Amino acid sequence: MADDIDRATEQAQYLLDVALFKHRRIPTSLVSSQLCEDCDDPIPEPRRAAIVGCETCIHCQSLREQRR
Repeated sequence: MADDIDRATEQAQYLLDVALFKHRRIPTSLVSSQLCEDCDDPIPEPRRAAIVGCETCIHCQSLREQRR
């Protein structure tokens, strides 16, 4: 029989799963940008190959993630 703590844990996990699902963003394009949307610096080829549809350089993406 589940107690209050088990139900609270299940609810917290469910809410986390929903938030993570909503947070994942499907790229609007399968082609990665050549230039960063935020700073206009070139995005290195290895990053563009690794992250399909990337729109920012590593530095700017880190800043975006810190703001969340």
